[in-house]
Amino acid sequence: MGNPTGFLHVKRALPEDRNPSDRLIDWQEVHEHMDTADIEKQASRCMDCGVPFCQSAKSEYAPAVAGCPVNNVIPEWNDLIYKGRWKEAIKLLHKTNNFPEFTGRVCPAPCEGACVLGINADPVTIKLHEVEIIDRAFKEGWVVAIPPTKRTGKTVAVIGSGPSGLAAAAQLNKAGHLVTVYERADRIGGLLMYGIPNMKLQKEIVQRRVDILAEEGIVFVTNTEIGKDISAEKIEQDFDAVVLCVGATVPRDLPTEGRELNGIHFAMEFLKANTKSLLDSKHEDGQFINAKGKNVVVIGGGDTGTDCVGTSLRHQCDSVTQLEIMPQPPESRQANNPWPQWPKRLLVDYGQQESIAIQGDDPRQYLVMTKKIESDGNGNVKAVHTVEVEWERTPEGQMIPKEVAGSETVHPADIVLLAMGFMGPEGGLVDQFGLEKDPRSNIKADYDKFATSKPGIFAAGDGRRGQSLIVWAIDEGRRAAREVDTYLMGKSYLP
Repeated sequence: MGNPTGFLHVKRALPEDRNPSDRLIDWQEVHEHMDTADIEKQASRCMDCGVPFCQSAKSEYAPAVAGCPVNNVIPEWNDLIYKGRWKEAIKLLHKTNNFPEFTGRVCPAPCEGACVLGINADPVTIKLHEVEIIDRAFKEGWVVAIPPTKRTGKTVAVIGSGPSGLAAAAQLNKAGHLVTVYERADRIGGLLMYGIPNMKLQKEIVQRRVDILAEEGIVFVTNTEIGKDISAEKIEQDFDAVVLCVGATVPRDLPTEGRELNGIHFAMEFLKANTKSLLDSKHEDGQFINAKGKNVVVIGGGDTGTDCVGTSLRHQCDSVTQLEIMPQPPESRQANNPWPQWPKRLLVDYGQQESIAIQGDDPRQYLVMTKKIESDGNGNVKAVHTVEVEWERTPEGQMIPKEVAGSETVHPADIVLLAMGFMGPEGGLVDQFGLEKDPRSNIKADYDKFATSKPGIFAAGDGRRGQSLIVWAIDEGRRAAREVDTYLMGKSYLP
């Protein structure tokens, strides 16, 4: 611990965000960078706790209890940053996290939620330090391809190239296996490429890492859907092991009057088309759902909903409203939400910040339920009808929403985006492999084992655990790789 009193006299600070008026005219990242001296000063706030809750998390307690799912050794690399030993910091960071450039940008930082300093002060800026370590490492040329020195001759197919698939592939390749990653989209990255907008994660950053993995010997096959272009049976015949990292891609729908109208889209349909068109032609091909001049209503209050808000504003929509059926979170941690639980408090993310700057108010409306979607008479969306609700507990203990009489509201709408979460993996591929599912329709496989009901086939990420965080996907990909390696070789030296 380089500075034992750093947490006493250094206040938490983060880089400034770009002005909303500036960032809404491009698709560049929202955040500015901080001077090295200031980052090193922030790192001095890390207390090197006797029990650093920040660096561990248990799957069975997630997401209620915070902490780092990939077990980053956070106090150690904070100390290295404070001492200016950045090259040593990236070596330590890469031991536990294959892709800190992703988590350092889009992870909600459960590590900071568990920071011991956060009991009575602002937590350490751990996420900032993580991304600064990896960005510096790439800038200095410290991140290079390291192909394995020996090959085992064993072959592994990884289905899906999102964070869990890439993590599993990276680890299995390190073990010397011959890894092929199949992706049905035209670019590698899955959620990283098409699910997260550019202003949160630039696609050059994703491609940079994919290029390194390819240089290390991983084979990437795009535009290929397993179960359609290649049968599940063929994959089983051609490979010694298979890892399914297919994600939870079935969106939760809204069964309401008017659902069939034109102008209603699932959030991922909207976001994926936007990013693909942006990458293909800078939107010149028109192959995206354009919100310019439209009234947009986003139904759903999570991160995906925020991405829809930010994307709509960059399209120069006329207005954007975000509807949430749950209550507004409190502004600070409450007594029934003690540390080290994830702090359930009101956050104003980039999309809401931009809406406040442009529209003059936060787009979110809480405790609102959609009653119906109105037509313009020609099959198109005209408005969304809502009612306020109160949550009540039934005699059986279940919480249900109860409508508030006289609270009906009509929201003008030309586009309605459904961002209400995901139900699980698409069933076709899972059925082709003949795998058991759990009660939530996810692929049945125990955490830390990842073996499915069929020998030689493993599952990791959201397709196994359900919708979750990128950092949990990376954790599962790494752990699944170790189990696959053990299956193939009898033992594993992977971490």
